[in-house]
Amino acid sequence: MRATTIHAPYDMRVEDVPDPVVRSPTDAVVRVLRACICGSDLWAFRGESPRQPGQRIGHEFLGVVEETGAEVSQLTVGDLVVAPFVWSDGVCEYCREGLYTSCVHGGFWGSSGHDGGQGEAVRVPYADGTLVRLPKDAVSDEHLLTALLTLSDVMGTGHHAAVGAGVREGATVAVVGDGAVGLCAVLAAKRLGAGRIIALGRHQARTDIARRFGATDVVAERGEAAVAAVRELTGGQGAHCVVEAVGTEQSMRTAVDVTRAGGAIGYVGVPHGSATGLDLGTLFARNIAVRGGVAPVRAYIPELLPDVLDGTIDPSPVFDLTVGLEDVPGGYKAMDERTALKVMVTNG
Repeated sequence: MRATTIHAPYDMRVEDVPDPVVRSPTDAVVRVLRACICGSDLWAFRGESPRQPGQRIGHEFLGVVEETGAEVSQLTVGDLVVAPFVWSDGVCEYCREGLYTSCVHGGFWGSSGHDGGQGEAVRVPYADGTLVRLPKDAVSDEHLLTALLTLSDVMGTGHHAAVGAGVREGATVAVVGDGAVGLCAVLAAKRLGAGRIIALGRHQARTDIARRFGATDVVAERGEAAVAAVRELTGGQGAHCVVEAVGTEQSMRTAVDVTRAGGAIGYVGVPHGSATGLDLGTLFARNIAVRGGVAPVRAYIPELLPDVLDGTIDPSPVFDLTVGLEDVPGGYKAMDERTALKVMVTNG
């Protein structure tokens, strides 16, 4: 089959690789219909996150079950399924607590020795605990299929940030970051009843989506100017709930500075850089809570899926460029150059 591999910084290739097969009775093989490129994939693309030459890549996909192991009981061949960005057994103590990303048997797609989502097919370990069945008729609805793809990562991650920030009915929310996750956090905050949503971002095409998703205000400034603008919008107090969806020292510092006393920060930006931007003295003095981390999106799919299916939420606008599998390297280039927000990859 064909799959995307990474060989060195800025060296992405689509190559012939061995077809996935069932190796364990709990495995399934999924033929990928839709995948995408994540902002976190760019750290590998740029050489800031180490990879072995020839390693697979991609962790967001949905597709059709083509084969199952003897112990798979919840899925059948032909099922349309979405895969969270980690696999998990569904039965360990962490999974039972809803923290699927800490599963004792879990792992990340594209890790060494495992298939990545940006390919024609994927071997899925612990298929019953990992995959979520979707309505089969969704396969013929291109728009719905695109929206459902976000449940593999960005919509669930944005929701995780909103939950970590304590978004509630009537709350004022600030979202730091205008990438796909930040935009999905805006949508999640609106869904959870936020009364005011301030999106921090400088790219109009993205902030237009933020407004479409429910943002009431946009702050285009950065750093101290952004903090001043948010505080002006909030009567000098700051936001009750703040999402940090970038992962840099500056973005975290901004998040802290725009949080009102007694508020909370939900952080989901993959950290990069040597410092965090967190001043424990400030957090202590102003009673600011910080929660977040790797989003256990498998826990959120059952909650979010009905709202995607009935159109209550539609995260599909985060995809602004679609490429075929053979053109994935160009998709990375587009996202790296910020000419694309998020790239969807089609396989037929």
